[in-house]
Amino acid sequence: MYIADLHIHSRYSRATSKECTPEHLDLWARRKGIQIVGTGDFTHPAWREELSEKLTPAEDGLYVLKEDCRIKDESVRGEMIPRFVITGEISSIYKKNGKVRKVHSVIILPGLEYAERIANKLEQIGNIHSDGRPILGVDCHDLLEITLELCPSAIYVPAHIWTPHFSMFGAFSGFDTVEECFEDLTPYIHAVETGLSSDPPMNWRVSALDRFQLISNSDAHSPAKLGREANLLDIPMSYEGLAQAIQTGKGLYGTIEFFPEEGKYHMDGHRKCNLCLTPSDTMRYNGMCPVCGHKITIGVSHRVEELADRPEGYVREGAKAFESLVPLSEVIAASRGCSAASKKTEKEYAHMLSELGAEFEILRTLPLEDIRRVSGTRIAEGIRRLRGGQVERIPGFDGEYGVIRLFSTDELENTEGQMSFFDMIGADAGSTARAGSGTECADRNGAGEDNADLTGRETADAETESTEPSGENRGVKPAPILNPEQLRAVTSGAARIAVKAGPGTGKTKTLVSRLKYLLENRRVRPSEIAAVTFTNQAAAEMRERISRETGKKSAGRLMTIGTFHAVCLDFLKAQGKKFCLAGEAELKDLAGQALEETGADVSEKEFLERVSRHKAGIPAGGTETAPEKISPAEEGIWQQAYERYEQLKAEKNLYDFDDLLLCTAELIESGDARPGWEKSFRYLLVDEFQDINPVQHRLIRLWHSAGQELFVIGDPDQSIYDFRGADARCFEELEAEYSDLEVVELKENYRSSPQILSGAEAVLGKTGSLHANCPDNAPVRVVQAESPLSEGIFIAKEIGRMAGGVGMLEAHREAWENSGRKIRGFGDIAVLYRTNHQARLLEKCLRKEGIPYIVAGREGFLQEESVQGSICFFRYLRDAEDLTAAQECAKLLWKVPWNDMAAEVIRNTAEKFSEAYLKKKPQKFLEEWMTEMNLENDQAMRQFAGMTVFYRTMDEFLSALELGVESDLKRCGDKKYTAEAVTLMTLHGSKGLEFPAVFICGAENGLIPLENEQHPADKEEERRLFYVGMTRAKEELVITASGEKTAFLKPLENSGRENGNEVSGSGENKRAETNADIFSDSYIRWEKAAERKKEAGFRQMSLFEL
Repeated sequence: MYIADLHIHSRYSRATSKECTPEHLDLWARRKGIQIVGTGDFTHPAWREELSEKLTPAEDGLYVLKEDCRIKDESVRGEMIPRFVITGEISSIYKKNGKVRKVHSVIILPGLEYAERIANKLEQIGNIHSDGRPILGVDCHDLLEITLELCPSAIYVPAHIWTPHFSMFGAFSGFDTVEECFEDLTPYIHAVETGLSSDPPMNWRVSALDRFQLISNSDAHSPAKLGREANLLDIPMSYEGLAQAIQTGKGLYGTIEFFPEEGKYHMDGHRKCNLCLTPSDTMRYNGMCPVCGHKITIGVSHRVEELADRPEGYVREGAKAFESLVPLSEVIAASRGCSAASKKTEKEYAHMLSELGAEFEILRTLPLEDIRRVSGTRIAEGIRRLRGGQVERIPGFDGEYGVIRLFSTDELENTEGQMSFFDMIGADAGSTARAGSGTECADRNGAGEDNADLTGRETADAETESTEPSGENRGVKPAPILNPEQLRAVTSGAARIAVKAGPGTGKTKTLVSRLKYLLENRRVRPSEIAAVTFTNQAAAEMRERISRETGKKSAGRLMTIGTFHAVCLDFLKAQGKKFCLAGEAELKDLAGQALEETGADVSEKEFLERVSRHKAGIPAGGTETAPEKISPAEEGIWQQAYERYEQLKAEKNLYDFDDLLLCTAELIESGDARPGWEKSFRYLLVDEFQDINPVQHRLIRLWHSAGQELFVIGDPDQSIYDFRGADARCFEELEAEYSDLEVVELKENYRSSPQILSGAEAVLGKTGSLHANCPDNAPVRVVQAESPLSEGIFIAKEIGRMAGGVGMLEAHREAWENSGRKIRGFGDIAVLYRTNHQARLLEKCLRKEGIPYIVAGREGFLQEESVQGSICFFRYLRDAEDLTAAQECAKLLWKVPWNDMAAEVIRNTAEKFSEAYLKKKPQKFLEEWMTEMNLENDQAMRQFAGMTVFYRTMDEFLSALELGVESDLKRCGDKKYTAEAVTLMTLHGSKGLEFPAVFICGAENGLIPLENEQHPADKEEERRLFYVGMTRAKEELVITASGEKTAFLKPLENSGRENGNEVSGSGENKRAETNADIFSDSYIRWEKAAERKKEAGFRQMSLFEL
């Protein structure tokens, strides 16, 4: 018979002992008598490296510690050598079926090579470096699929399935069935881990678990905690034997269990209120604590009761045996009246092991007379009672360990004194309301039999505040299908309509409804409608919604829908124009050549930016708010360089990005466009009208002049692209241009809470311009930090709190402090900033906390030669006539000039990848490409590869790179990750998006508004930009600064501080302590980011209690 403990942790996991090393795990396994021990944490690269160095293969799929690493210990008798099996635990935090899920899974593997393979895959999904138990935003279904794809013989076990905060059946973030969690892959789950707070009889009550093997492990965070729970196996010593026992039950004799009452989540209750409750008590109090009024923490016993379909005491047919034990050191301590960690206990423990053998042998099978001979009557009696189950059980609750007593007070009086297991973990037994015996919490709390609660109030009054989380739809005025203003805009028969739609007023809904109205009510052909959007993402969503809402897939396909650049590209191709769209690398080379030949003293980047402004129709002197000071001599040299640049492009038959618009306009104006093009623009709709530049306005005129109707929609208060030629006065200019223009204003906001909307309007100076239809929510928080680093740390920590805690301890703390707050998925949260440079520190802080994230925007890594060269090669794969791309690729990747040999290399490589380009998903294609080119360790390419997961085909990916605006380009945080990640993006990039919770980072002078001596800010445009950022938030808005707060917040200062709501601390403690009613007359709350302070009277838990 073997004993196996498969779920443990290394020193690379949070809150673990530094002694969680292979050497000490081996030592304590020998002391305990555990023959098979899991390695834990196989995903962590440093731990895998350490395991590779210190372990050597033994039986199939098992390892032993190398002889020269083994710690000699005189207390260990015998020659037993523990085997290691590769294991790890993964924390999945994701959203499924409308709820945030937090589930831990244990994975057991047949070798380190499989660990390497799976870890490499998971590294593409999330951060596996910051924690031995990584936090991933991946669905458990997908994690199981990934595991089995890479290692079909892997064993996947849902961990501690009843733990409230992080488990499959957890009360706070779990599921009600295994099938809901794993869906079609449920048949591949063969076992579940019961956890410390439940034992087999509790699990037998749930018939849905009959088909699964019940296993138990310690989840040890220190070597001394090995074997708290373990498995009894009668198997061949091999991975195959272990797998058969866990997956089929053959060879699984039974389990060694914690007393479930000793588990810290066994019963319901509130640790801060010293209150333990039975499930019936909790139901009597309607789930609310009768002491403080907050939600009660639901325990395992309660959750089992909810899912059970059998009575207490039911015994499953063919059930495996189990034994409930406590560690030997605690038996010694209880018998001798001292601490389990005392020198006296340690000495006796070592003496017993050296004289009698391993711990489990002593606890389970050794004759009592032998124990009495070595250690005396009291310890022998304690072990006798333990074996017979003669213990007093006082259950744990809400993170507080339970108490298992071997001896009564009377038995210990006048001898060695009383010592309970509650004392052994360092707490004062008298500090909690514990009295009586058995598992009746009511007795311990001293509650009477009547209906009065502990405070003397009647239970009917116990529910003192709403249990609904903030941000729910409670109290929301449901938006009608279309409100009167929207309906007017949608059904108007005017030839020209302009809709001014403030943030959250249903702009997209109105635009899609207009399209649907044209199709279904006015019977307009889809091929006669053109809808121009600002982003590729908006175009894709519009096409999908039209197809879905009309029930006709062809509707979205037959319309002309896209950005200005995408529409113009298709137009030019339809006109038979033959050209190649130049990449950034080629344009930079051409610009450099033109500048060198003409002697212009300016960088390629500055030159290309001015070329773009010129083609957009921005005059040489710049705009009114962003003037450019250029001397006549400089203007002359620039003109020469520009003409030479255009000539070089023409020689290679290249277009730049702006040529698409300019050439389209020129082709139509010249009358050379092929007849019939007008049909596609008879009904023209333009989104984000406030952001158009002069050449785009020129195109609108040309398209509309050949059509019938024009419908534009946007918001002048969100005009944020003056530097690209946009003008907030565009609606006024349109009214002046078309005297028959019908103007409709949308003022009903269905996105943001009144607090957020009021704050944003105050910043803009237009209080009352919009009407909020959402319920009251949390005040807007303005948080002052001491430095950019402390600001980043605050944001990362606060995101963790919004998610309900990303670790066990944090989750427990947040369950208390945020009772009643809505738990958010990572995908519900965005962090906005003024410049991409700010993202670097934020990424570092999020990685440190193990929080998954994606970064949106066109970043610096895209300019690296490896990335640009790869893009050129992909363009050549798409179009073999694009020889310029091939030449640039040879230069950037192969570092060779263009010649016959280079051409041959490019062609041969293209033949190798041409089929994969068409058939494989971008993520897989990039993996193969990077391997072929030895670019796996190229940091820029790794970031570049992180973008691919957002696209279905390589053509789609290339199109986004060529035509996408900032919000169209996303990458994972150095990972390939698709869902449940915090979004990092600039304020500009956030335009058109919305999130339940938004942070605006760096709201300080110098950043917002962005200005320096060389580039003075356009204050009004920067104000509008800040307004855009604030109105992305639906329910929570947190504004942070580490320098002097932006002047844009001044309109809010008096309002907030007059109400006395400037607080210090990181906010989480104060939110629990302060009545939200004091903010009812205000929409702003001022805070200071500071270190959290320990609560008075609250014992700091030891890391080793885990």
